[in-house]
Amino acid sequence: MSDRKPYPSDVSDEQWALIEPVISAWKAEHPSVSGHQGRYAMREIVNAILYQNRTGCQWDYLPHDLPPRGGTYYYFAKWRDDGTDQTIHDLLRWQLREKKRRLADPSLVVLDTQSIHAAVGVPATTTGRDAAKRVPGRKRCLAVDVLGLVIAVVVLAASAHENAAGIALLDGVAEQTDTVRKALVDQGFKKSVVDHGERYGIDVEIVERNPADKGFVPQAKRWVVEQTNGILMFYRRLVRDYEHRPASSRSRVFWAMTSVMARRLTGATVPAWRTP
Repeated sequence: MSDRKPYPSDVSDEQWALIEPVISAWKAEHPSVSGHQGRYAMREIVNAILYQNRTGCQWDYLPHDLPPRGGTYYYFAKWRDDGTDQTIHDLLRWQLREKKRRLADPSLVVLDTQSIHAAVGVPATTTGRDAAKRVPGRKRCLAVDVLGLVIAVVVLAASAHENAAGIALLDGVAEQTDTVRKALVDQGFKKSVVDHGERYGIDVEIVERNPADKGFVPQAKRWVVEQTNGILMFYRRLVRDYEHRPASSRSRVFWAMTSVMARRLTGATVPAWRTP
């Protein structure tokens, strides 16, 4: 660990011990042609990514005592493109599920979408307008287990129909595991999602809202996905979609949940912005 003053988003020694084996294996598989080991410690690269995720700062505004934009973005993009970010995330998810005395992979998932405003400069070709929610931007789609842990992430234009989101999420779930037998969705998802679930042996249940309910009323089991969406809002880089590539938006979710799960596995807490 460097001798700089730590940031609240930094990984602790215990949390780094959870992540380091994957990073070390990646480094071993990607040696420099010149034999150079790199100017920056991998732990500091991870700290820089987590700092940006938590604070929402621009690349050029990373603090001077963290690796600069060039080095940090290089690894962020490499790990995004080859799936290392998801490998780290999934490893921690399996460990946390087992800590909660559950099987590594779930049998039930909850699907939901959230329309997010896109920042200025995000390419119009990857964004759209959610007519129902009047949100111009992108649609962040999650499949979570009963603990609220992310199983699959899909990022689409906000104009995409819920059916397209649901089908893509089911594909993502099936790619991750063959243990899921049931999926809960809200009334925005239609029969085509139910039919698509049958291809994978997944019973998709459309949970109908009680007509007598006024405003937001949590629904049994389905509420966990709303909780996860709320947790992601603590990571300011996710409050608005700043990423030029949907794949980067997806990676941001993995890094946010990696931070959450590493803290849960080690019993650590980070003060919320409201904390005096």
